[in-house]
Amino acid sequence: MNSIIVVPGPTMSPAAQIRLAPGQTLRFGREPLRRTGTGTGIRTGTGTGVFATGGGGSGPHTLHVPHAGVSRSAGEITATATYWSLSNFSRSATYVVENPEGAGEHIKIAPGRLDAPVPFEFARLVLPAGSELLTLDVWAPRHDYADRDAPGEPDGEPTALPFPLDRSSRYFLVLTALCEPRLRGEPHAPLPTVEQVVERLKPSWPAANRAAVQWNIDYLAVKLRLKPGPDTVDPGPRLVGKKETLVSLALRFDLVRETDLAALPAAPTGTAR
Repeated sequence: MNSIIVVPGPTMSPAAQIRLAPGQTLRFGREPLRRTGTGTGIRTGTGTGVFATGGGGSGPHTLHVPHAGVSRSAGEITATATYWSLSNFSRSATYVVENPEGAGEHIKIAPGRLDAPVPFEFARLVLPAGSELLTLDVWAPRHDYADRDAPGEPDGEPTALPFPLDRSSRYFLVLTALCEPRLRGEPHAPLPTVEQVVERLKPSWPAANRAAVQWNIDYLAVKLRLKPGPDTVDPGPRLVGKKETLVSLALRFDLVRETDLAALPAAPTGTAR
């Protein structure tokens, strides 16, 4: 079974997908080289467009990226049984691997870094090329997880939850509304204002107003230990960017997931979601 599937940029047809079995590699760049059994290299990829595929036979696959801002030999993708790794052959450019489903989650691959493991099931490799950003997608095998319903250790105290949140509460509804734009595929979307959160929640919370929503935001900051409680002797410094800090923490630790958006009221017809 193929380990990963590489999908070049959006201008390519589905036939351009490159399938890599465990142990196989894909070298990409402006002039990707494929080494033969004699140790010599040949240039591959002569097509036009953003990406053109090359390679074949028993040797490594190649992907031609015809852009002056991309290194001649830019990097290499290696497939394994459960994940893939990326080598960055560039001397100056940092590559970014994004998780399109992770609300901004990403990793950076520094110049010269070899065999960096990529943990995402769906990933987008972003290559800086002059004033442009070129992308290609990589699909890894479905991840396996331990059985969460399996019985734990028979003795001992249960583990305390790090962030005990009540998903049926008003404060969680407010947190979900704050996270909504980024969970819907806009990782850098501006956060809604308090007034926008009020309007978003009014269908299911008619009494919502600016003071009530702001109170829940302040409560979340205390509950998630971003600031001391009001009864603390030393209240600490003022928390600047409170909403941004809350959303960043919530998305980083999956406190709010895409499935939680179902608890929000349906957006009015014609409203961007």
